[in-house]
Amino acid sequence: MKQDVIVIGAGIIGLATAERLLLQGAKVTILERNKAGQESSWAGGGILSPLCPWDYSDDVTRLTSYSVKQFPAWISALHKASGIDPEYEISGMLILPPHDVEAAQQWCSERKIRIEQRGILGTSSIENNIEIHISKIFDRALFLPDIAQVRNPRLLRALLNRVVQLGGEIIEGCSVNGLETAHKQIQSVTSSCGEFIADYIIVSAGAWSKEILGEHALKLDIKPIRGQMLLFKFDTPPVRSILVKNDLYIIPRRDGHLLIGSTLEDVGFDKQTTTSARDNLLMRAQAILPILHKIPIKQHWAGLRPASPDNIPIIARHPLINNLFINSGHFRYGVTMAPASAEILVNEIMSIPQPFDATPYQMGWNID
Repeated sequence: MKQDVIVIGAGIIGLATAERLLLQGAKVTILERNKAGQESSWAGGGILSPLCPWDYSDDVTRLTSYSVKQFPAWISALHKASGIDPEYEISGMLILPPHDVEAAQQWCSERKIRIEQRGILGTSSIENNIEIHISKIFDRALFLPDIAQVRNPRLLRALLNRVVQLGGEIIEGCSVNGLETAHKQIQSVTSSCGEFIADYIIVSAGAWSKEILGEHALKLDIKPIRGQMLLFKFDTPPVRSILVKNDLYIIPRRDGHLLIGSTLEDVGFDKQTTTSARDNLLMRAQAILPILHKIPIKQHWAGLRPASPDNIPIIARHPLINNLFINSGHFRYGVTMAPASAEILVNEIMSIPQPFDATPYQMGWNID
């Protein structure tokens, strides 16, 4: 049966795009090479902000800022429809030195974003012990009180539930082999589970997007970058806010789980974890939270981010093939950018005016 839209890739970007299309009344089939929602989207931390937003271009922060504003309503709707709570929480983010205080404060002031200098966060006995240690060593920490987080595996489960509820079909274990083209149109998608025909094809396959596009990738520059994470479990959260130092982050969950991440490794499609990365993450985290010396690692995993130049995703129509679109290359911020990216892509398909200039997200595969 011919569909309105085929989405290739069932990560956070593909699922969010499918949900938005389904709400518009489209018939949508999603093809996923493995299990839905189990690649980069699942493996990340769920921080709804760039780690130090003033270090990124306006093209990145404009998209993240617009996207983050959609999260409260989006999460509420998903929770109500699916019965799964993605645990959206405004926990704040404490950024430890080294950093450029003046640049950070100026950037936040220009955008009316709250920022404070502080060292102590919590009130519980465990938190006080830890945060007194932090305040003594990092007395010029910067605190962004409005930064939120979401528990991405729970968000993915809620979104999967919602997509199916809306009538979307998700076919797992279905590897796309090729895109058959004629007359500047994708005529069919060939895969390990048969041939599919649709009016529109959307590639949102994360790190695998360039391989799926093959000869149609043009100048597309998306490649896998491995990120390794550690997980700990406390009886109660040892800190209340996200902690960031350089490219290391520590994320507390409501139930006492604590995530430590993440590496940036250019190793192709290798998802193996390594003892060297584990030891390095652990050493750096223990320097911030000495209590981690006493807690065993509960889990250690790796994911492959879809890296793109300057962290700018590609959300656009193909320059040569009329019914082919891409929504990929979100690098570290796929979860953060998901609702806004879905909106921009669907607006592009339906010729709806964009909420802001989306031209920067079209440049990734231009032929000029």
